[in-house]
Amino acid sequence: MGRFLNVLKRTAQGLLKAISRFPLTVLSLALATGYTCYMISLDSEASLTIQKLMFTFLLGAFIGVVSQFGCERFGKWQEKRWAVYLVSVLLTIGYYFILMPVPSIDFAVITRTLVAIFAMFCGFIWLPSFKSEVDFNSIALTHFKSAFISVLYGAVLSLGFSSIIAATDKLLFRVNPDAYGYSMAIIWIFFATLHYLSLLPFFNSHIEEDVEYAKHSADYPKILKTLISYIMIPLFAIYSLILLAYFVKIGITFKWPSGQLGPMILAYSAIGLIVYVLASRLEDKISVLYRKLFPKILILMVIMQLVSVILRLNAYGVTEARYYLTLFGVYSLICGIYLSFKPVSKNSIIALLGAGMAIFSVLPPVDAFTVSRNSQISRLENMLQDQGILKNGKISPKSDVPLELRLESVSILNYLQQRKYLKYITWLPADFKTESKMKSTFGFEPAYEAINPEALYFNASLSSDKPLVINDYDMLIKTNSYMDIKEERRITDFQISGRNYKLLVQRLSGLEVKVWVEDSQGVELVGTGLYDFAKGLSGIGPAPKEALPAETMTLNVENKGYRLRLVFENVSINYGSSNNETRADYSYYLLFAKP
Repeated sequence: MGRFLNVLKRTAQGLLKAISRFPLTVLSLALATGYTCYMISLDSEASLTIQKLMFTFLLGAFIGVVSQFGCERFGKWQEKRWAVYLVSVLLTIGYYFILMPVPSIDFAVITRTLVAIFAMFCGFIWLPSFKSEVDFNSIALTHFKSAFISVLYGAVLSLGFSSIIAATDKLLFRVNPDAYGYSMAIIWIFFATLHYLSLLPFFNSHIEEDVEYAKHSADYPKILKTLISYIMIPLFAIYSLILLAYFVKIGITFKWPSGQLGPMILAYSAIGLIVYVLASRLEDKISVLYRKLFPKILILMVIMQLVSVILRLNAYGVTEARYYLTLFGVYSLICGIYLSFKPVSKNSIIALLGAGMAIFSVLPPVDAFTVSRNSQISRLENMLQDQGILKNGKISPKSDVPLELRLESVSILNYLQQRKYLKYITWLPADFKTESKMKSTFGFEPAYEAINPEALYFNASLSSDKPLVINDYDMLIKTNSYMDIKEERRITDFQISGRNYKLLVQRLSGLEVKVWVEDSQGVELVGTGLYDFAKGLSGIGPAPKEALPAETMTLNVENKGYRLRLVFENVSINYGSSNNETRADYSYYLLFAKP
């Protein structure tokens, strides 16, 4: 019990010291946590101002850490600590003003914020070692250990609070479900971060107590030595051999991968560099060999990645993902070359270069978003100009165009629409929507790539953007045909203008379902099977498969004036690995009209 109380006491003392050491960060974390809890409490989406403030304070917390480490590293800064804090506050406020004109918290805002946070993180890891006797590798190890312990504490607290809330709700009284969200926000945004900061020593202090604590914090745990030398490095070596074998395969077949290589090498580089830094203080044979070979192997891997990415860039232009894959490839290549010739004591270049490139990627006009937007708009304009559709900044609609143009133009326009970049295209109508204005604007129907012919599963869903038009029909019913429902035939009786009719739905096989309408004498008036229409949705179509418009999901059948319309809400086809597993499930709106 005494040991437990001592641990609690030391933890509390560390948290209090962190509060006094990082006041700006603690204030920003508290405000970010408060705004997050407020957003959780709302029944609807929080106002845009609240969301912007939350993102601003998250970045402000990391700016505060950089300012504090700057003060600790440079004596002159320490003497003017409050001036440094004022600059940090102004930078945080400045970021809010940058977000003010933004119409929504979209992909660009989230990415910019995360990249800026990453740059600040690299900055405060690097600062204590700048022109200092403090070893960067020891600093990195201390940060790693502190983060690991804080994540472990956070996970235990999350599990504990979730269990307490659940037990209270079940056994004593009803608890607001938002309590789970509140507790997670407080634990992970405020406590875990503060605890992480409380474990970091004063790296540049000359006070004996601080020096001893910094030395103790940088001790290499035996379990981590074992993890790095005998688990991580061997596994990484096997993964490297697989990638090298894959490169040999590419050399033999001359068939480059279609996009999957870039993310794999990115993960390889990121994990490899982290392991390299953590292994820099180990002197066992495996770690020493890894430090010698990894930078050279990394150069080869990254060159292959960059070739793959360049091929994609030439074919499909720049997107944010390809921009960052290319940038990280260049970063990894520079690191590989540098580490091949410099001792491990110079590893701080990894953090410094990472911070520099992160900042570079969010500064206009060379940022990922501006470059990607301009690249895709240029691709679209060139394609349309080649076909004579775009002339002197004006659109001349044309119906007879190659399928490749239909596919590529819709792909680009969807990307620009999702990113809210259409407003930058001056020659495009202000109300343009890819799903509804494609033909009226360009003169041709849109098209999307078919699903992978080797795939065993296909799903298409109805877009909910527009209401269904049901005029000129006498009856509407929502129904479905699922394999799990074992009935052979389902009959629904209905009446129109005093006459009796029957709607019949019968599953004929795992894939096929027949739907038809009979009169009171049992004569079939109009009917259809579903599978032929459904399988056609997997080919070239006018919208993404997860949001097909109603006109694409509609099957119309007519016989002697009797009309049947099926608007599919969802189509799910599983071809399975055997006939017994082959199945198709349908849900749809059915409309019927008599002559």
